[in-house]
Amino acid sequence: MTVTPLRLGTRGSALALTQSRMVADAVTAATGRPVELVRIVTTGDTSSAPVAQLGVGVFVSALRDALLAREIDFAVHSYKDLPSADFPGLHIAAVPPREDPRDALVARDGLTLAELPPGARIGTGAVRRIAQLRALGLDLQVTPIRGNVDTRIARALGPEADLDAVVLARAGLSRLGRTAEITETLDPMLMLPAPAQGALAVECRSGDEELVELLAVLDHAPTRAAVVAERAMLATLEAGCSAPVAAYAELAEGEHGDEIYLRGAVISPDGVRAIRLSRTGTPAGAAEIGKALATDLLDAGADTLMGSTE
Repeated sequence: MTVTPLRLGTRGSALALTQSRMVADAVTAATGRPVELVRIVTTGDTSSAPVAQLGVGVFVSALRDALLAREIDFAVHSYKDLPSADFPGLHIAAVPPREDPRDALVARDGLTLAELPPGARIGTGAVRRIAQLRALGLDLQVTPIRGNVDTRIARALGPEADLDAVVLARAGLSRLGRTAEITETLDPMLMLPAPAQGALAVECRSGDEELVELLAVLDHAPTRAAVVAERAMLATLEAGCSAPVAAYAELAEGEHGDEIYLRGAVISPDGVRAIRLSRTGTPAGAAEIGKALATDLLDAGADTLMGSTE
């Protein structure tokens, strides 16, 4: 008897395909079900405009449309690309184990951030990274860039390189087998990651109960708890603050079992002002920890941090 393959929707970039194949292989290994990849073109793939200009969910909407139209059975997203609000009719069935969520520097001549000369040109696409780089006061020229991993690395290391360094998510470089090109993995004290960076979201239709149950075998509870805390903070802030936001939750063993330690930051776009706070709690209360930290940040003036981006 032939088993109909599950259709996994994915973007066509090398990183998206790699991530989707990892999930497809994990589903097959855990359940015996074959999985075929279905490439979906998203607005983010066809536009050259800055991501911040295109808006949240630019890499996600086409995949979700395909899910709702039953053209695919499930999709794999980089969790940080998902809008923070729940999407009617769809369900995050699994959050697999998270890759290292930190940011990474890829620089010419093997340089670290501190070794870059005054006036060095450093490229990144994220307003969060741009703001935090400016906050370091290192006399760097920060340039917004777009493109896939290969394109970005080539801006710093290729024969036609026009930058001294680029900053990317370490997780993507790791999944693509390109960690050898990293010249420094950035300490979260210097560069706090984006909420849910390094995590994947496996999404299907909420009414497909059999598939919801089947995909649940890939879920990693500690990763889900960390991501829930970070995204709850982001969701609460989005109503009252449009400055760059960063968050990183870690699970550690406490006196009474596992604890979440959540760090959050809101930075003015020019990097001049930043509010950094933290909270702890239990994994079961992950969402409440995130909401409470967001409230703390807003009480401390996070909503006033919009300023010059020059």
